[in-house]
Amino acid sequence: MTPEPGGRRSTTAQGAPDPVRMGPAEAAIFETFVVPRYLSLFGELLIDMVVESEQARVAHLHCRTGYPDRGLSLKLEGAHILGADPSPAALQLARAKAATMPNMVAEYRVLDGLPTTLPASAFSHAVAIHPLASQEDRDELFAECARLLAPHGQALIAMPLRGSFQELGDLLQEYALKYDDAEVEQAVARATEARPTAEGLTEEVEQAGFEFVDVGERQAVLRFRSGRDFFEDPVARFLILPEVKLHHRLEHAENALTYVRGAIDKYWSEGTFELTVHIGCVTGRRTAGPAQRQ
Repeated sequence: MTPEPGGRRSTTAQGAPDPVRMGPAEAAIFETFVVPRYLSLFGELLIDMVVESEQARVAHLHCRTGYPDRGLSLKLEGAHILGADPSPAALQLARAKAATMPNMVAEYRVLDGLPTTLPASAFSHAVAIHPLASQEDRDELFAECARLLAPHGQALIAMPLRGSFQELGDLLQEYALKYDDAEVEQAVARATEARPTAEGLTEEVEQAGFEFVDVGERQAVLRFRSGRDFFEDPVARFLILPEVKLHHRLEHAENALTYVRGAIDKYWSEGTFELTVHIGCVTGRRTAGPAQRQ
């Protein structure tokens, strides 16, 4: 096993939660720790960009525990929100939250995949926050949003843009150079290209048939006390590490991630490890129904 700078063996690659199908305990952890500290960074930007509409119907894809459905309900008064997610446990928690808001109309269904079974051209808004998605997955998501939206409907998808988690990429690159690991070196370069820029995201959404496309951007910094703190933090376990592994497409990431944990402990032993997040939210409008488009 490759040693790490701190000289300790890590087991952080083990015991990670399934980022798609959460159990009841994982759903509770996600709602309690991941939503307020991390997912809210994306949700606040998305809500700021929502165009108000009367009698709004919102399709929330990959809704997890139902965030930010309360915020959407407050901004779109009288809206009917329909959330879909692969995790029944997450949906159960979303339903419980919705029940505490007397004026909130929400329904939650199990998502078996894309395209969904939801009716076409039936929604004023289609939203998704931080989907774990490759470019092919994003294409499917944007196409499904286009199918679901009525003419003039608005799609909003918030996700990390290129430049996010660069500190992890730098440490993985350091590992690759130190141990002459060509696979990891290629994976770091591949991941840099895989995460979209604002301009690239605009092009992807336009190709899905949207017009008036715009991308809102914000920067944020997440702070961790140590390598162990980072790798055991629910934000990293549920979203950041699965997202990093998705874009790096590493077959065997254990040694590289063990090195990263030790490097964090070594380089930030007297400080705080700061991880940059480049938050983006792309929005586009449907100006014609599917049958009207050329």
